[in-house]
Amino acid sequence: MDALLYLVPGVITAGCVFGAVQVIRRALRTSRMWAHGLTAVARCLNTYTKTSGGNDTAVSSTLHHVYEFTTREGERFRFDEAGGDSTVVAGDHLVVRYLAERPQWATALQPARGRLILGTAVLLAFLAVIILGCLLFAVTARSVV
Repeated sequence: MDALLYLVPGVITAGCVFGAVQVIRRALRTSRMWAHGLTAVARCLNTYTKTSGGNDTAVSSTLHHVYEFTTREGERFRFDEAGGDSTVVAGDHLVVRYLAERPQWATALQPARGRLILGTAVLLAFLAVIILGCLLFAVTARSVV
C-alpha cells in the first residue's frame, strides 16, 4: 500500500515531464520553421471544428484547417493544423512554412514569437504546478507513514 503512495505521483510526474519535453520540442520546431523554414503556397482543402466538453462541463470548439502544398522538390503534402485564421476557407491560397527535412511539420500560422513564448510558458508553469503537487504529496505521505 505504501508503494502505491509513491507510484501514482511518480507516474503522474513522469507524464508531466514527458508533456513538458513535447511542449518545448514543439515550440522550438515552430520557431525554427518561422526563422529558417522554406515557404510554399498552399491551398486550404477543408475546414472543420472539433468540439469537446458537454454535459456538466463547458463546451469548447477548435477550428482546424487541412492544407496541401508542394515542396521545392515536387513532393505533395497535406497537413491538418488547429488554431488557424478563422477567415481562411476551403479554396483559399496562403503561404506555409516548412523545414526541408520535415515538410510534414509545416505550419500556416504567421510568426508570433511573443505568443509562442507565452503559450509555452503557461503550459510549462501548469505542468510544473502538477509536478510540485505530486512531490509535496509524496513527501507528506512519507512523513505521515
